[in-house]
Amino acid sequence: MSLFNKLVVATLPAIPKSIVKVVAQRYIAGDKLSDAVRATQQLMQKGACSTIDVLGEFVTTRERAVSETAAQSAVIDAIDKHKLHSYLSVKPTSLGLDVDKDFAYENLTSLVKKAKDRGLFVRMDMENTPYTDITLEFYKRLRADGYDNVGVVIQAYLKRSEADIRMLLEYAPSVRLCKGIYVESAEVAIKDPDGIRGNYKKLLNILLTSSARVHIATHDEQLIVDAERQVAQHRPSGKDVEFQMLLGVREDRRDALLKAGHKVRIYVPFGDDWYGYSTRRLKENPQVAGYVAKAFLTGK
Repeated sequence: MSLFNKLVVATLPAIPKSIVKVVAQRYIAGDKLSDAVRATQQLMQKGACSTIDVLGEFVTTRERAVSETAAQSAVIDAIDKHKLHSYLSVKPTSLGLDVDKDFAYENLTSLVKKAKDRGLFVRMDMENTPYTDITLEFYKRLRADGYDNVGVVIQAYLKRSEADIRMLLEYAPSVRLCKGIYVESAEVAIKDPDGIRGNYKKLLNILLTSSARVHIATHDEQLIVDAERQVAQHRPSGKDVEFQMLLGVREDRRDALLKAGHKVRIYVPFGDDWYGYSTRRLKENPQVAGYVAKAFLTGK
C-alpha cells in the first residue's frame, strides 16, 4: 500500500459521503431490490451466480429489525420469482440481535423456513467478534431444528477459526471462508498478512478434505492460485466447491475462473445503508480509496 493510499484510508471519515458514494457504487448494485435482481441477471449471462445482501447491520430497535427482516424476505421472493441463481446473505445484527437474542432468532428462522419451503438457501454472514459465538450458536440451533439450507462464514484472520471449523465439521456444513475485514485486536486476530494467508490455506485444506461444502471467498491472487491447486488435488470434480468475490472487484479474475470451469458466486449488496459497507471495502482495497481522494481533490 502506498503512503498516499494509507493516508486516504486513515482520513476517509473526513471525506464527504457524496464523494465516497460515487466511487463506492462499483461495489453496490443500487438502492433497490430491482437493482440487485438486474445485477444478478447480468452475472448469470456471464455464467456466474450471486448472493444478495440487504445493506444494514447493528440494528438497535425492534421496529427497524422487523423492517429489515421484511426487506430480506422480499429478496427470497425475488429470487424465487425471477428464478435467479442466487441466495440470501443475512447479518444477524440486522435482525435485532442487539435488541433480543430470541427475537433475532425468530426473525432468522422465519427467513430460513421461507427459503427452505422454496428450495432456496440462506447464508449467515459473520460480523465482528462480539457476535461470533452467537452466530455459530444460531447455526447449530437451526440445524437442530431441521434446517439444512443454511450456511456460515469463517474468517481466517481469527485465531479461533480452526477450532470453529473442526466443531462445525460434524454438520457437513456449508462454509464461506474469507480473510476477515473487521478491525480486531491482536489478542483475537492474526495481524501479519502472511500469517493470515497461511492460516487461510490451512483452513481451506481442512475444509476440502472434509465433507463440507466449500466457498472460497478471496481476491488475494496468492490465495486464489493456492485454492485452485488444492481444489485440483482434493476435489478435482469441483463438487461442492465454488469461488466467491465481491461485486465490482477483480472482474478479470472472476472471468478467468469461470473460463477455467470453476463455479463463481458474486456478493451483490443493495440498499440505502451503504456507507459502513463501502468504507470497509475501500479500506480493504486502498488503491480504490486513492480514487476517492482524486475525486475529492479534482471533482472528477
